[in-house]
Amino acid sequence: MAPDDIVELFSVFGPVTVRRMFGGAGIYADGTMFALIADGAIYLKTGHDNVAMFEREQLAPFTFSKRTGERVVTSYRRMPDRLYDDPDELAVWARAALAAALKPKSRAKPSMKKAKPARAKKKRTR
Repeated sequence: MAPDDIVELFSVFGPVTVRRMFGGAGIYADGTMFALIADGAIYLKTGHDNVAMFEREQLAPFTFSKRTGERVVTSYRRMPDRLYDDPDELAVWARAALAAALKPKSRAKPSMKKAKPARAKKKRTR
């Protein structure tokens, strides 16, 4: 799909921009990427609040292989095909995807600092 087609497709949702990346493209609203295009399909960002929508419809996540051969599963899921013909419902799904993209990650990152061993107390002598 051409960028102008994507902009038109999401027009009920609101203004979007399309930026090329890694053989596909990212779809942005107000500077936040909430969808991506890969292999001719649109994938929307998922999070805790909207993942059930995608699971109910058994929509696959976007995956790719690293150079090492490791398969990576992302938090983007394929958009239902019917949304290409229903801009009002697409707007609902896009709003949920944008909300997921704006929500801070809840995973705590491990600390890079090593714990210092406890110091043994010296006995005082008089």
